[in-house]
Amino acid sequence: MDSTTQTSSHWYVLYTKPRAEKKLAKQLLQDGIEAYCPTRVEVKQWSDRKKKIETPILPSMILVNIPDQDRPLVFDRPQAVRYLYWLGKPAKVSSKEVESLRSMAEDSQFESQELQSLRPGEKLDMTALGFEQIEGTVKFVNAKECWIILEHIGYVVKFKKSQLEL
Repeated sequence: MDSTTQTSSHWYVLYTKPRAEKKLAKQLLQDGIEAYCPTRVEVKQWSDRKKKIETPILPSMILVNIPDQDRPLVFDRPQAVRYLYWLGKPAKVSSKEVESLRSMAEDSQFESQELQSLRPGEKLDMTALGFEQIEGTVKFVNAKECWIILEHIGYVVKFKKSQLEL
């Protein structure tokens, strides 16, 4: 291996303990490790009030940009569980996909998308849903929610109509 390969970093999917995504991402950032926990704002309703809460888009997962040889460093934090593997190798996420998640989380462009127009099995150019150069497959859709498979990481992202209208 040459030295440029050893020092190049990639985005990896890191499993976290339940409900520890934002906390772990913050701690890794403090440790000097680039970490990203994509979130969306969700309205939660209790019997006496409604509150907007920032909810992770990828439950129990965060994205970390780290050189290959430094991947074990994330396990210095007890909230880190393991890396996601895809086809026998650590799942790598392209920078374009990470930027698309960032732009989707910051700029909810889902409002104009009619859920009823989507069909299970349909391949989607996710650009229409706020992503850039990402392909997904519709897994399930009804009038209230849509599940889309992000094939590069083998994960299903679920969107509820109420979340898309915020």
